[in-house]
Amino acid sequence: MSASGSTAKLDTKPILKMDPWLEPYLPGIEKRWDLFAKWKGTIDSTEGGYEKFSRGYERFGLHVYDDGSISYREWAPNAVKANLVGDFRRIERIPAWIKRVTQDLSVSPAYDARFWNPPQDQKYTFKNQRPKKLGCLRIYEAHVGISTPELRVGTYKEFTNNILPRIHKLGYNAIQLMAIMEHAYYASFGYQINSFFAASSRYGTPEELKELIDTAHGLGITVLLDVVHSHASKNVLDGLNSFDGTDHQYFHEGGKGRHELWDSRLFNYGHHEVLRFLLSNLRFWMEEYQFDGYRFDGVTSMMYVHHGIGTGFSGGYNEYFGDNVDLEGVVYLMIANDMLHTLYPDTISIAEDVSGMPLLCVPVPLGGVGFDYRLSMAIPDMWIKLLKEKKDEEWDMGNIIHTLTNRRWKEKSIAYAESHDQALVGDKTLAFWLMDKEMYTNMSDLTEMTPIISRGLALHKMIRLLVHSLGGEGYLNFEGNEFGHPEWLDFPREGNGNSFQYARRQWNVVDDELLRYKYLNNFDAAIQHLEEKYHWLEADPGYVSLKHEGDKVVVFERAGLLFIFNFHATNSFTDYRVGIEVPGDYKIVLSSDDKKYGGWDRVDLSTTFVTTALEWNNRKNFLQVYIPSRVALVLALTSTI
Repeated sequence: MSASGSTAKLDTKPILKMDPWLEPYLPGIEKRWDLFAKWKGTIDSTEGGYEKFSRGYERFGLHVYDDGSISYREWAPNAVKANLVGDFRRIERIPAWIKRVTQDLSVSPAYDARFWNPPQDQKYTFKNQRPKKLGCLRIYEAHVGISTPELRVGTYKEFTNNILPRIHKLGYNAIQLMAIMEHAYYASFGYQINSFFAASSRYGTPEELKELIDTAHGLGITVLLDVVHSHASKNVLDGLNSFDGTDHQYFHEGGKGRHELWDSRLFNYGHHEVLRFLLSNLRFWMEEYQFDGYRFDGVTSMMYVHHGIGTGFSGGYNEYFGDNVDLEGVVYLMIANDMLHTLYPDTISIAEDVSGMPLLCVPVPLGGVGFDYRLSMAIPDMWIKLLKEKKDEEWDMGNIIHTLTNRRWKEKSIAYAESHDQALVGDKTLAFWLMDKEMYTNMSDLTEMTPIISRGLALHKMIRLLVHSLGGEGYLNFEGNEFGHPEWLDFPREGNGNSFQYARRQWNVVDDELLRYKYLNNFDAAIQHLEEKYHWLEADPGYVSLKHEGDKVVVFERAGLLFIFNFHATNSFTDYRVGIEVPGDYKIVLSSDDKKYGGWDRVDLSTTFVTTALEWNNRKNFLQVYIPSRVALVLALTSTI
């Protein structure tokens, strides 16, 4: 990496205060900080700082001026000549900075570039302010295209009119939109980007996406973009690959510039113009579309020279600061986060990283990589492994709690029981692992409540509440999973006859009052609204006072609430003694056994539980509860209800 400019020395005392075990690795931390500082100095001295450097989209690409003239500018250092051909609606080579491209599959899978410049009266005008930065992030992960029950691609308009009200009613306060950046192959789930500045035309126009985001803001919902800067489509006809005729313009040349598993190109983060392109891309989506932040895809691939391929992470610090680290990738992420948080103090950035890189979610000025949150990717893997390989009586309470609480101190995590990854064909959602084929025959209230369905409903609710309340400082749900969406997700492709059968969300099943999906949906909404009241996601991590292997009971406190989970398949416990720190009168504010959540109504919600001033499980007081099998209870002080 080549850069010039002033360097500022990193104060390492705050790092060691956070984690004294990092002391032997301070040279590695200081090295990446120095590289960051040099790049920042270069951007400040040669480009006028982040403010000007990140506005490349205002200079590059196609632009029309007040006098009617049009300019087209590209960075293509190795091109011999350039010809602009077309009627200014269709352009032969896709410009790197183009803001709209369209695809006609009846003609070719390759895209055509479009010069998007609607009349002033047809341009969307934003009406609502961005929501203030959230302390409790409850994310609804969504894909516009699959958000229709019909056998086709859904639209921005339909999402605005039909899906946003559902999300708002459920109580989620943030949406993470997938597959917005234009991608040629629909079945890539939006992770093979062709045109980085173009909103996918499959779903509608740029103005309709703006209306979606503005409407969400009007509902108080923060909107995050699933941004893909970890790699790019290898397409030449309608992508960045070989844009100037070489192998190495935006990407590294040779093997270093190719991801062997993703079959895609890898950016050269150490090049000045590549930084301009990527940082301007982040700025563009914030300015043009009013997104509020990003979920950065493939961060593990960006931070390591092995890209996480064939490599496990044990947690040893040598894995994070040795020769396996891609310093250019790490420093790019530092620059990106520093720019975003400098220009937009309320922005949110989330890292998809499986490695556990220390300081990933520490601000850049303190020597971190600068993300606000990381995704807790080990949690969904644990649940799938349990459901696939273990009987209920073999569930290890200690291991479950360890996985849920094993996160770096003061580095925030987004917890989730399942995301889009688990919904994809080849895997199963939690609901499908739990209930499988009986979802086709016994999800109606008119049919028998079989042991499989009863167990499935109970554990689905308990798992999601446990993850939500103990697993992190934010929570994520993939659309449809809140109500146990049946079947899997499979995009139209050659292997399935280009079918849309599984590339949609069947909202009809949760809207049907005769079906049991409504119970899971109601419980999910109850969790979100309870968190909205008590704010456990921004509270200190939960204090676990009990994880009893024989009883299969877990007890913890967080944000003044008492959470009690009985995972035992058959045993219910009367007058079960649980420790609690704060004395007083408590009542149940949420019971997974409530009939409106598909339970058996075995718990009396009117009961007041009075603490006894006697130490129990390292807590100053205790109270006694009836906790039925496969039930979760949440208790609160009566004064807070």
